[in-house]
Amino acid sequence: MLKASLEIITAAKRESFVIKKFDKKGFDAPFHFHPEIELTSITEGKGKRFVGNNMIGFEKSDLVLMGPNLPHCWKLSGSKKDKAGSIVIQFNYDFLGKDFFESPEMGHIHKLLKRSESGIEFSGKLKHEVREQLESVFAEKNHFNKLMMMLEILNRLSVSREYVLLNKKNSVSEQTDDNRVRINKVFAYIVENFHDEVFLNKAAAIIGMTPNAFCKFFRKMTRKTFMETVINYRINFATQQLTETDKSIADICFESGFRDISHFYKTFSSHMQISPLNYRKHFLQHTMIHE
Repeated sequence: MLKASLEIITAAKRESFVIKKFDKKGFDAPFHFHPEIELTSITEGKGKRFVGNNMIGFEKSDLVLMGPNLPHCWKLSGSKKDKAGSIVIQFNYDFLGKDFFESPEMGHIHKLLKRSESGIEFSGKLKHEVREQLESVFAEKNHFNKLMMMLEILNRLSVSREYVLLNKKNSVSEQTDDNRVRINKVFAYIVENFHDEVFLNKAAAIIGMTPNAFCKFFRKMTRKTFMETVINYRINFATQQLTETDKSIADICFESGFRDISHFYKTFSSHMQISPLNYRKHFLQHTMIHE
C-alpha cells in the first residue's frame, strides 16, 4: 500500500535553493510532499497531474507552483517510447532570511507564496516563457546571478493573472502539521488506488482511526465525504478519457474504477448533468467548430 512519502531535499553547499532536471524516471515518484515550496515545469511528456485533491491532465510546458507540504505527483500516459522531462526549483520560505519575503519590496511575491498553499497552475504565454527562464537558471554558473534570475521568475509569476488555484477550498492548509500529514496519507491511498477498489476501512487503518472517527476527520479536513472524494477522482479521470481517447465507454468505465456500466452512467450523469456518450459528442462538436 503506497503512502504519501516525505521527500528530503538537500541543496548544494554554495546554493540556498535547489534546481534540478528530471528525465522520464523522475515521473516514477509516488505521491509525496516536502516542506519546501516547489515550482515545476514540464519540458516533455503528458499524462495526469495530482496536486492535493486536484487531478487534471498535463502536457509540455505545464507550470505549477506548490506550497509547503502540498502532496503531488505527475503520472505519464501514452507510449513508453515517448520522451518526458521536467525542470524543478525547490526552496524554503525562509531561505533568504525569516522576514525577507515580508519586506515591502517583496509584497507581491509574499502574496504569491501564500496562494501557493492551494497549488497554482499558470497558463498562456507565461508558462512557455518561464520554462525558458528556468532553463537559463539551470545553465547559469554564477551563484549570485542564479539567485537574481530565480527571484525575477517569482516576481513575474506574482504579477501574472494567468493562473488558477488547484485547491480553491483548501481547508487542509489551515490544519496542524500532524493532521496534514495524516490526510496526505489518505490522499495518497486514493491517488494510487481509485482505478481499482477503494475501501474506507483501509483508509481509516492507514492513519490509525476507527471508520466512524475517520469519516468525521476526513469531512472536517476536506469538507467532503471519503466516497465523494473517490468518486470525484473517478469522474475527473473519466472525463479526460472521454475527450482525450477513443476508448469505448465500457473500457473507460472500468479503467476509472467503476465496476458496473449502469452505475457509471448514473453517477456520471448526476455529477456532469449529461451522459458520458453525450459528453464526448458535445466535446467533439465543440472541437470541430473551433478548428
